[in-house]
Amino acid sequence: MHEASVGMFVPFLRNLSALLDHAGAYAETRKIDPAVLLDMRLYPNMYDLRQQVGEAIRHAVVGSALLAGREPMAFPDSKPDLTELKARIAAAIAFIEGLPRAEIDAAADKAVAFRLKSGVELPFTGRSLLLSFSVPQFFFHLTTAYDILRHAGVDLVKRDFLGKR
Repeated sequence: MHEASVGMFVPFLRNLSALLDHAGAYAETRKIDPAVLLDMRLYPNMYDLRQQVGEAIRHAVVGSALLAGREPMAFPDSKPDLTELKARIAAAIAFIEGLPRAEIDAAADKAVAFRLKSGVELPFTGRSLLLSFSVPQFFFHLTTAYDILRHAGVDLVKRDFLGKR
């Protein structure tokens, strides 16, 4: 369970941080405000880049915390810039790496509940939370962030998404 959660979220959060580095370099080279990129979305009713990154972070943090039986860390409800988003990613990595491995590994059959922003709680076992909700949600938002940047013209390739292995 630890490898399938923390062991997977951490490298991809690092990749997400590197994607934001590419975005910053692109904005600087093109002399555009990075906020333009952060406000971009693929479709009018979809989250913008800033929100996509925030949701990827949230699913990694909350999913891992629920498995460990810990209270998840929370971030201020604000409009972070690139620097703040990278700081949030770093804080999320530090938080989930600090969760107890033994408790996460023992959480497969544990009852957990994911609280939506609306306050509705979704019941899961640790295994079903991870496999059918947290990991798919994480990758949905990570992929959408990558796609927004590609659509904006940021020079990215699949290796940037997957990271160096």
